[in-house]
Amino acid sequence: MDRDNNEKNVTETTQDSRRRFLGRSAMLGLASAGVAALAGCKEEAPGKAAPTAAAVPNTGGAFHEVAPGQLDDYYLLSSGGHSGEARVIGIPSGRTLRRIPVFNVDPMVGWGITNESKAILGTRPDGQLKYLTGDTHHVHASYKDGTYDGKYAWINDKINSRMARIRLDTMECDKITEIPNVMGMHGLFPDKCDPVDKKINYTTRVFAGSEFHLPQPNDGRDLDDPSKWYALFSCLDAETMEVRWQVRVDGNMDLVATSYDGTLAGSNQYNTENAADQAGMMAAERDACVFFNIARIEAAVKAGKFTHIGNSKVPVVDGRKVSNGDPKTALTCYVPVAKNPHGVNASPDGKYFVCSGKLSPTATVIDLSLVTKWFNGELKTERDAVVAEPEIGLGPLHTAFDGKGNAFTTLFLDSQIVKWNVDDAIKQYKGDKTVKPVRDRVDVHYQPGHGYISMGETKEADGKYFNSGNKFSKDRFLPVGPLHSETEQLIDISGDKMRIVSDHTAYPEPHDAIIVRRDIIKTRQIYNLDDFPNKVTSENAGIERKGNKVHVRMMSQAPQYSLPVIKVKKGDEVTLTLTNYDKVEDLTHGCAIPNYNINFIVNPQETKSVTFKADKPGAYWIYCTHFCHALHLEMRSRFLVEA
Repeated sequence: MDRDNNEKNVTETTQDSRRRFLGRSAMLGLASAGVAALAGCKEEAPGKAAPTAAAVPNTGGAFHEVAPGQLDDYYLLSSGGHSGEARVIGIPSGRTLRRIPVFNVDPMVGWGITNESKAILGTRPDGQLKYLTGDTHHVHASYKDGTYDGKYAWINDKINSRMARIRLDTMECDKITEIPNVMGMHGLFPDKCDPVDKKINYTTRVFAGSEFHLPQPNDGRDLDDPSKWYALFSCLDAETMEVRWQVRVDGNMDLVATSYDGTLAGSNQYNTENAADQAGMMAAERDACVFFNIARIEAAVKAGKFTHIGNSKVPVVDGRKVSNGDPKTALTCYVPVAKNPHGVNASPDGKYFVCSGKLSPTATVIDLSLVTKWFNGELKTERDAVVAEPEIGLGPLHTAFDGKGNAFTTLFLDSQIVKWNVDDAIKQYKGDKTVKPVRDRVDVHYQPGHGYISMGETKEADGKYFNSGNKFSKDRFLPVGPLHSETEQLIDISGDKMRIVSDHTAYPEPHDAIIVRRDIIKTRQIYNLDDFPNKVTSENAGIERKGNKVHVRMMSQAPQYSLPVIKVKKGDEVTLTLTNYDKVEDLTHGCAIPNYNINFIVNPQETKSVTFKADKPGAYWIYCTHFCHALHLEMRSRFLVEA
């Protein structure tokens, strides 16, 4: 018993020391960059937060165990970071259910290999993919009546300034748009209803902020004069995925949020100084959350009050503060917030946006009705839209809401999640010294970045689970070399006190995610054969030659392909189209050709194709890679290339 207590004390002491080391190291790093904003931060007294040596047992509230054979209550739709993919995880189990290739090449499904996926990804004139990399950060889904409708999700590519759309019925990417004139496309968010026609109560637009300044156009001009560089805010059509318009802004944009009435979109901004170096980006005492008046912007575009940049045909309007001095005609409103904010989130009641300070121990609460008053000329200054700024801890980043009036913010430097009450923060800001907005804290392992609550980005926030995405996991899991997994910690927030109920590993490096109730997403179990114009039938199956172009049309049905032998000549351009005729759920076939970089799958009733040059004479076995039948190993065709 004494030994057990000894080991427990050693573990907790070690973890406490490591947490302090990580927090202080991060503070020293910021201080070396000239940041003095953290000097006034208060350190919590030891022992106030629950240790994370072990998950705290769930003694009440949400039930988090998922027995074998049982289904999860939620889908967690997550980014995959610089893997370029999206991920689907079951909550509360933490089971990885799907990895959705988006901006990456994935030979398991054939993404970036098949002709259909190449058409979505985009190719060069020689048929090769335009990009091989991606950096996904944020996933958000389409809305109807203020909650998710299960139709689409959108995800960004920060590296190459692209936005992708994922169909939630198949969990597959169906469109990708490269956004012109921007670099570092980071935050995105769909609207929740039309800004003018209230009968349109569903998503019609998706907004995207760019994080990096650029010379415009970026064609080699002004390379030595960054003072002329700037960033743009973009609006895409939710259905066509075409860019509708862009707005020139001051500063760099991080994340995006939208109001529930559709009238406003907002982006937290760092570097309102418009500096080109790190020290300059942290010079001002405050930065901003910039609000976009959507109806006014679209009226300006309709009236022809826009310009174009370079060869781009996208209308660009001027949203700089200097050009929008009159609130009654302004397109944008810059609300001052704590310096270098990271994250902006909308409360489920539709009243507030919250920005976290990052270099300040505070969160800034902005009343959207007051922003609207500023646009109407009824508010003295933009700063008057701020109704609270509670001190919550070191390194606040992202905030989520439980639908009960409480906010939950990740504290990167403190390695904590802090729960605070929005109404109490507003009372405190008005001068009531008796209220204490902070309700609870819990330690996490370590350095949390994004955090999100079940249904928390909707009016149906249910206050059951908070997921903390932690960037460091040293000593948490079995070591696997210098590259560590990351930690996703699931927290039960249904009671007054937060309870960590489980740890899940995450392959680096996911960022933001949403947690969607399982009844909202209706997935297809098999495809419709007629959805594919190039489907192979018994009438067109076979081998067709036109000069040196050969089209092989083949069907699969477990355990065989319809063509046992395929013969071509060296130098032929071969297109292989394969249709899976099985109708059984979960009966997927694969198709691989050795030495030809061909590997893809076809799901039940699906058709896919590949095109390649038969430049290696010899015999090659086309074989099924996806286990489908007792005779799976025998499911093969001979691919013969004559010299």
